[in-house]
Amino acid sequence: MIGSPFPAVLSAAQAGDEQAFAVLWRDLQPALLRYLRVASPTAADDLAADTWMSVIRGLVRFRGDEQQFRAWVFTVARHRTIDWHRQAARQPVEVVPAELLGDRPAPDDVAVAAVEAQSTRAALALLAELPGDQAEAILLRVLAGLDVAAVATIMGKRPGTVRVLAHRGLRRLATRLESAGLTRAGTR
Repeated sequence: MIGSPFPAVLSAAQAGDEQAFAVLWRDLQPALLRYLRVASPTAADDLAADTWMSVIRGLVRFRGDEQQFRAWVFTVARHRTIDWHRQAARQPVEVVPAELLGDRPAPDDVAVAAVEAQSTRAALALLAELPGDQAEAILLRVLAGLDVAAVATIMGKRPGTVRVLAHRGLRRLATRLESAGLTRAGTR
């Protein structure tokens, strides 16, 4: 979260300041990619790019605070994902496994990056096993940092339904982790 400088950063980005837009992008891109990697694993990067292109086009018309901006960006991402799924259903595409593409090494600590990437992949894989609505509610609440009302608006559901979906999803995740011996029984 950007915090108190957000209004100034947003205003500068709306005026065309690339550095200000970079601040917005750096703040949201990691969470956006995680959300999209669960919602559409094979197209996450492309959908993120499409999302940001839509944000750029609509940025000058946006009015609101930081929480509303985050909700708007994730709403755009959700719409791009829905459109992508519709298109994919009409025109199936053969997916090339990422392992065949090769990764470029990062300039930072490779061991730390590898462990973090493995943990992130494992967590996202667990989330992807949940029913779609539960996974989406958890991703929007936790990764996007959105409140229940914003998630309800994005998902087109009532706030109580979002709370139930998130609770059931988290309980299901906890049960899976406990059965795999990855948490201490009884710890919440």
